Amino acid sequence: MNFQYEGKDHKGIVLRMERSSIHDGTGFRTVVFMKGCHLRCAWCSTPESQPFEIQTTAEDQTYGEVMTVEEVLKEVRKDIPFYFHSGGGMTVSGGEMMAQPDFARCLLQQAQKEGINTAIETALFAKWTVVESILQHVDTAYIDIKFVDPELHRRFCGVDNRPILSNLLHTNSLRHPFRLIVRTPLIPGLNDSEAELHRIGQFCTQLKKLDWIQLLPYHKLGTDTYRKLGIPYALGDIDTPSPEHMEACRDIVAQHLERVVW
Repeated sequence: MNFQYEGKDHKGIVLRMERSSIHDGTGFRTVVFMKGCHLRCAWCSTPESQPFEIQTTAEDQTYGEVMTVEEVLKEVRKDIPFYFHSGGGMTVSGGEMMAQPDFARCLLQQAQKEGINTAIETALFAKWTVVESILQHVDTAYIDIKFVDPELHRRFCGVDNRPILSNLLHTNSLRHPFRLIVRTPLIPGLNDSEAELHRIGQFCTQLKKLDWIQLLPYHKLGTDTYRKLGIPYALGDIDTPSPEHMEACRDIVAQHLERVVW
């Protein structure tokens, strides 16, 4: 079938695509991981997603590929029957998908026109005009809150979090209906103090579109990629939090919100 639409030939840098994912939204999903991120989170499990350029390691492994919107959607369309039967669809992730806004917007807009459910995973680190233009074409937005404390965010994520928090508050004014789910990666010793967990919970009470907040336990799944890229991993001494610790953290956040999961 020959699809014609605005933005069909727009190019972006895609890190990879994963089909049949069940962890990046409802149902079976095709996840489009985009390359490039302005944040430098100390625990990032995909360091290959941070640079905007295509990379090749000493082991001849290549990270990234230039693709058009239509080339991506050709892959996404292959699983349309699975989306409709499972309630799944396409998820655009990163890196930071907002860092390639025109590509992401064209991709999401056309997917919705074709009846494909759309979701994004983002830190929301972008100008509000960019965020607003993309959210118009999103059914579910998974948005990270790593810290509310600005100094901790600058120290461990490398950027100011005020634009992120401001954008989250701006979603209250959007008329477009979409599900907002906040995710907080729980990093022992960094953002799991009672004070910071209370700050996260209190901030989220202001989000009118919030469906729930999910706490994600820290893991070390990306450490081999750091080795391949020759990048030191800063948090090697931190262990994955125990279920008991996760539950204790959930209880703190749940003092402010009814729906807190991990």
